[in-house]
Amino acid sequence: MKSLSQASFLPVIHELARTYQAFEQFSSQHIRQLGLTPPQFDVVSTLGNSKGMNCKELSDRTLITKGTLTGVIDRLEDKGLVTRTMQPNDRRSVFITLTGHGEKLFAQAFPAHLDYMKIAFRRFGESDLSGFCQELGRLREGFSLALEEQEEAVV
Repeated sequence: MKSLSQASFLPVIHELARTYQAFEQFSSQHIRQLGLTPPQFDVVSTLGNSKGMNCKELSDRTLITKGTLTGVIDRLEDKGLVTRTMQPNDRRSVFITLTGHGEKLFAQAFPAHLDYMKIAFRRFGESDLSGFCQELGRLREGFSLALEEQEEAVV
């Protein structure tokens, strides 16, 4: 294991946080113009091109915690974008699907948002983008391994 000083990785933490904040600010501006909040857009985008999913699957595939997800789904249901149905074989499991209105919104909003996001990425070439993915993947893996080590140390 490599020995690091706080001074060597602290700038990475700051830059990662600042990059995420800039991404979130840029992305959210457009999402709000679409009439959604970022968590609502996350749910609509995740449900798009699917037959729907239960709340656990939806929580696992989005950036939304289970506690927050219920309120997000409530507001999407109020807007007529999703429906909840009980699973016949598991009455504790709620199945979430996009309504026709939700599917229409997804078909318009998702490509529009990708076009909007392209503005921020147009400064970079394919090799840059590939490098970003590779390095961010390595960083994510480092966090995942550190989490596993901490969980093993607790047991």
